[in-house]
Amino acid sequence: MTPPIYISRHGQTDWNVEERLQGQADTDINAIGRAQADRNGTRLGELIGQAEGFDFVCSPLRRTRETMERVRARMGLDPAAYRTDPRLMELHFGAWQGFTYQELEAAEPGCTQARSRDKWRFVPPGGEAESYEMLAVRVKTWLDDVRQPTVCVTHGGVIRAFLYLNGLVTSHEAANRGTPQDRILRLHDGKAEWL
Repeated sequence: MTPPIYISRHGQTDWNVEERLQGQADTDINAIGRAQADRNGTRLGELIGQAEGFDFVCSPLRRTRETMERVRARMGLDPAAYRTDPRLMELHFGAWQGFTYQELEAAEPGCTQARSRDKWRFVPPGGEAESYEMLAVRVKTWLDDVRQPTVCVTHGGVIRAFLYLNGLVTSHEAANRGTPQDRILRLHDGKAEWL
C-alpha cells in the first residue's frame, strides 16, 4: 500500500491567467501564486507538523520549485531541503507550448478539435509532445517508487494522472477535471481528499 502523499499544484502563473499552454515551458509563479503557495504551506504545517519521516519532492521546473520552497518556509523547514524528479514534470505540449487555443485556432482553424474529442489520448504536434495517457505511464513509475509519506509539488496534468492511476476517476474525467492551485490533495488508502 502506498504511504500518504500530500500534493500541491504549483501556484498560479501569468500563463495560467492567459490560458496559455505551459507544458514543460519554464515559467514563474506570480503574486497570486506566491500567496497560494504560502497558504498551502500553512495548511500542510497544520496537517503534518514538522513532517518527520516525510520525503519532499517536486518537478524540476521553476514554478514548482518556488512553490515548494515557499511551502517549506511556511512549515518552518529549510526551504532548500527537497529533491526534484523529472517524472513529475507536466506533460509536454510539443509545438503547442506557449500558445492559447485561440491563437492555435487562428493559425490553423480546426486544429484543436481532435483534442476536444479525446483529451486523454490526444498527442499535440511536435517530437516531444505527450498525451495524458503517455504522462500517466511516466507518473506511474514515480508512484511505484514512493516508500514513505511524501509531500509533492507538481502540475495539473500530473495530478490528473494520480487520480486516474489510483482508480478514482475515468480517463475522460481525469483529462477534463480542474486542479486547484490553492488546496492540498491527500492520496491515501485508495481515497483522494482536497484539503
